[in-house]
Amino acid sequence: MTAEKPASERIDKWLWFARFGKTRALAQKLVERGQVTLNGAKVKKTSALVRVGDRIVVVLETVKRSVTVLGLGERRGPAEEARQLYDEPVPKEKLNSEQAALPLYKPMLTRERGAGRPTKKDRRDIAREFGWDDEG
Repeated sequence: MTAEKPASERIDKWLWFARFGKTRALAQKLVERGQVTLNGAKVKKTSALVRVGDRIVVVLETVKRSVTVLGLGERRGPAEEARQLYDEPVPKEKLNSEQAALPLYKPMLTRERGAGRPTKKDRRDIAREFGWDDEG
């Protein structure tokens, strides 16, 4: 028996295979934030299916990339293998600060050197900033 290649693939998987997201969870976050369009329509669900020939536009922070799907991935391989999954006929477009998307990563917490341990108030402020507080 030979396994036939599927005709379509989930968009979050394809974005991960094509290295638009470092992890599959980050690829899912791109879709959930509305930073991905498939054939001119915003993708609402991570389970949307991608087929060969589809046009995908992805906004990655300050860069907008428009690609055409050339193949479906079977695994997340090296960059050369990922590059064969799509064609980028239009060069990357730089976006200004109003059009740019939010970064996928939360900013790192930095404190001044020699500031000592955070106080209870500092810890509460940090928790509120990062969304760790349960009370609100």
